Amino acid sequence: MTQYQPSSQAHRFSVLKFGSSVLRNADDYARVAHEIYRHTRTGEKVVAVVSALDGETDALFAMGDQVGQGSSDRVLARLVRCGELKSAALMGLALERSGVPVAVLDPHEMDLVASGDPLDANLSGLNRDKVLARFDQADVIVAPGFFGEDEDGPITLGRGGTDLTAVMFAHWLGAERARLIKDVDGVYSDDPAKNPEAHRFDSLDYEAARKVSHGLVQDKAISRAKALDVVVEVASLGKAYATRIAASAEKPAAARSERPLRVAVLGHGAVGAGLCQHLLAHPNRFQLSPVLVRDPAKHSPIADARLKFTQDPAEALRDDVDIVVEALGGTGVARSLSQSALREGRHLVTANKAVIALDLELLSGLALENGLELRYSAAVGGGTPILEHLDELGPTSDVLAVEGVMNGTCNFILDALDRGELFADAVAEAQRLGFAEADPSTDLDGDDAADKLAIICHHAFGVMPDLRDIARESLSALSPERIEAAREADLVFKQVGRCAADNSGRVEARVELRALPRSHPFASLRNEANGFLIHRAQGATYIKGKGAGRWPTAEAMFADLMDVQRNQACTRKSARTRQKTASQAQRMPQESMI
Repeated sequence: MTQYQPSSQAHRFSVLKFGSSVLRNADDYARVAHEIYRHTRTGEKVVAVVSALDGETDALFAMGDQVGQGSSDRVLARLVRCGELKSAALMGLALERSGVPVAVLDPHEMDLVASGDPLDANLSGLNRDKVLARFDQADVIVAPGFFGEDEDGPITLGRGGTDLTAVMFAHWLGAERARLIKDVDGVYSDDPAKNPEAHRFDSLDYEAARKVSHGLVQDKAISRAKALDVVVEVASLGKAYATRIAASAEKPAAARSERPLRVAVLGHGAVGAGLCQHLLAHPNRFQLSPVLVRDPAKHSPIADARLKFTQDPAEALRDDVDIVVEALGGTGVARSLSQSALREGRHLVTANKAVIALDLELLSGLALENGLELRYSAAVGGGTPILEHLDELGPTSDVLAVEGVMNGTCNFILDALDRGELFADAVAEAQRLGFAEADPSTDLDGDDAADKLAIICHHAFGVMPDLRDIARESLSALSPERIEAAREADLVFKQVGRCAADNSGRVEARVELRALPRSHPFASLRNEANGFLIHRAQGATYIKGKGAGRWPTAEAMFADLMDVQRNQACTRKSARTRQKTASQAQRMPQESMI
């Protein structure tokens, strides 16, 4: 989230370190992106410190020894740090695909200073202002670990040096902790891979951690953390818990037992297919039921061989399903199945803003009544976490108004009109590129934005307005004369949804076309990009990201699934009553299933 007229609140920072034990191949960058996104969606600014891919540093050392045959350590350091540079760039690409605003910075771009032995140096300085300035346009800064720079160039920090980089960033930025993501879920009394009797710790002091970690955390990193009073957490991907290393008493952890959750995905369009890929990459957490589609023969030849498809709701929604993911769209069968899922004891994850706008109070009531979770973060903003940020502000927040550009189709068409294209041609091109449906009226007339705005009202003010009360202005009413006048005045049109509360608590919401100066943060948004301003007494916070598309939307939905999985791992019910029968499922109305 980027700041516009920054409020008086300081950023909350999170430093996450990802070592080669979790970055084993290119597919792992998507899994790491999930971990980073779950922090940014709650408003944290993240420094992601990455190691080289597994085995790459060893290969570079070996190649350097082979070619150099005993040449200088300084030149060797320049070679072996290349693995981290490559890894940081790959991490940036994965985050961009997920729609997360990211900046990838090399040490010289941050004045990250090191001193000492070229192959076993220590970090000694950082230009904090340069780092903070990059956070004005990014939610995540990806930094290569393992090395810094002195006056003669790059030098490395020794084996495990990425741990040290994370600790020092946490110190310099004032982060609550440095969270080191490993291939184990904490620090154990012994190597759990070799000793099945080893037990995990919830907390350890620095000296105890040094003795029992057996190199899991770099000794230098622990020493610096102790000297600087930096809290270190050791965790694994996707886990809510960790071993906390700090000036605190030793505490053994209770035993944990988790089972994979059974997920029913309804729909296999662009978003549904992307979500299925994420689920298949986490077999220890999720198991997929056959995916519900209209025509299995259409999907099977082009999908992952591990996926099965069905057109029978009863087969998709079998009795052992824990979570239903609705990716059908529309308000027919999707609406029916969403209500049924919660009535029958299944958690519900959806990106269907039309259903949520119509039935939020009903669905929330069903979830509360049955002790279930209803998650719909992707319904507004796609991968732009506007709802999560409003929730972080809390029920007694001082939000005055929320406004945003929240429809990619209109954004695309308005950009084309600004370039002088005809309205009909702009709509046709949007349809050709997949930004607009065959019937684009829901987008053009403001209905899509009105659905999203109603949900924003609920999260900002606790009020769910009647959709009929939300005024909306259609793009089809935008005359060529207005467009030309705006262009001559160096203004750009955007479709903006806005809701605000007056002193009496009454909420007004509308969707309108505004001619904005090109310096306005909304003016630079293109295509599927979304942007929101949350106005408070302290100032306005600007949030931007990708509001549509397979990967940003699937990222938000998967984050919801992971939240449910983590919560259930803590509070799993021992038993649950099922009310659904196969015959009931078969009687559900059939509609187009992508």
